[in-house]
Amino acid sequence: MPIKPEILEAFENQYPGRDYVISISCPEFTCVCPRSGLPDFAVIKIDYVPDKKCIELKTLKFYIQSFRDVGIFHENAVNRILEDLVKILSPRKMTIVGDFNPRGNIHTVVTASYPNK
Repeated sequence: MPIKPEILEAFENQYPGRDYVISISCPEFTCVCPRSGLPDFAVIKIDYVPDKKCIELKTLKFYIQSFRDVGIFHENAVNRILEDLVKILSPRKMTIVGDFNPRGNIHTVVTASYPNK
């Protein structure tokens, strides 16, 4: 099954003149290792300063779930989430952190930000 960015929806930010941070945690993220086929589990943390749009949370939930059976590296998953959310929201700032559960004594944390610095 493919990743489904087309299901993401946004709504109008009622306070576009104010900088404020929206923090979202997705503690049940799953995807599949493209090499071994084994499941990967992570907490995905999203922090962003909205401009004109905010993410609708129900569609975000279904989008995050669309990674479940996708073979994707940790680095690519985090960067893909960032790209898809930036495309729909055009935020002032956004940071995505993927904190992946250890497997084989390896713990991975991947951070990607917009704008790229």
